[in-house]
Amino acid sequence: MTMTLILAALAILVLLMLSGLFSGTETALTAASRARLHQFEKDGDRAAARVNRLRERPEDMLGALLLGNNLVNILASSLATFFLTRLFGPAGVAIAAGVMTALVLIFAEVLPKTLAFTRPEAAAMRLSSLAKLAVVLFAPAVWFVQGVVRRTLRLFGIDVDQDQSFLAAHDEIRGAIEVHHEEGLMPKRDRDMLGAVLDLTDLTVADVMVHRKNISMIDASLPPPEIVQQALEAAHTRLPMWKDEPENIIGILHAKDLLRALNEAGGKANKINMTRIMREPWFVPETTRLKDQLNAFLKRQAHNALVVDEYGGLMGLLTLEDILEEIVGEIDDEHDVASTGIRRQKDGSVNVDGVVSIRDLNRAMDWNLPDEDAVTIAGLVIHEAQTIPEPGQVFVFHGHRFQILRRRRNQITGLRVSAPMASDRI
Repeated sequence: MTMTLILAALAILVLLMLSGLFSGTETALTAASRARLHQFEKDGDRAAARVNRLRERPEDMLGALLLGNNLVNILASSLATFFLTRLFGPAGVAIAAGVMTALVLIFAEVLPKTLAFTRPEAAAMRLSSLAKLAVVLFAPAVWFVQGVVRRTLRLFGIDVDQDQSFLAAHDEIRGAIEVHHEEGLMPKRDRDMLGAVLDLTDLTVADVMVHRKNISMIDASLPPPEIVQQALEAAHTRLPMWKDEPENIIGILHAKDLLRALNEAGGKANKINMTRIMREPWFVPETTRLKDQLNAFLKRQAHNALVVDEYGGLMGLLTLEDILEEIVGEIDDEHDVASTGIRRQKDGSVNVDGVVSIRDLNRAMDWNLPDEDAVTIAGLVIHEAQTIPEPGQVFVFHGHRFQILRRRRNQITGLRVSAPMASDRI
């Protein structure tokens, strides 16, 4: 009898150790950084590769570990009950329940999970062999359990697809960026830049293009000397050329091509044939995703494109610089006029030009104004007000107070944005 009790005690200790290994493995594999493990695998680490393969099927991995953990815990509790009832009689059942609860909680749950959580990548790679063995051994039982779970959930109208991604990769990355920023590990500018890169998939060219009213264009029917003069006065090196009407773009005049032609003509502008040196315009639909357009710019080795609507009407102009500015912010060179579209006031309010985009205002002020229904701040006010406001009118929505300062014809040109006042009716 004594030898039997000793063996039972030793078996309980071994089972508790196995339970701790299963618990620590589960924590390590779920808490380990996917990015770090991916880099370790690229560097040739086989253990990291093994962890990554296990995490490709999380249901199988977690099911096997949970099954193994529960199996050894139940077996350890049964042996403890057998061991203690031999020593204390019927009271041993209650003693076994209390003792095993404490032992499992401390040594098989909290302790191994705490150790695994301190260095999850290293722990995951060391324990990956145990996890792989568990997945192989318990595969039939895990598949059976998963089938029972799915059928049970279907009874309640819940359809679980094991290949369904509950958290998109972009959302996961965006969440990590926000967490690092809130913890003070990432400055606001870096957060905005990384977030803007992710937003390229959601934005269209219409969201960042220069509106046709603001495009610098040249009438192709003008005399060559006058075209040269306008090209010299323009702030851009690529200028659309139109004929008969501004929306009829017939070509793009590049300043470098113009300079080369002027040199070949001995400085005499009258000898230049503008239609020969113009480049063919590139038209893209307004619904084109910004990420796709960036790839198209790189593939075509072009720097600008004209944006048209579904009827072929000119909407605006998009340049490679516009996309880069969407990521890094305004890029001003020696020929750009400094923008003063957002002006902070001493009372905490902000004076904003109507043409300022909602995204630029959100980025500058760290706000969260919606940009689904409008591109500019003036467009947002018009959308919410359902009318074209008059100067002096005040609106309160999305947690901000919008006062109309200036209006030219049907265009809002200036607003003051501030926190709502107590007298405002929200």
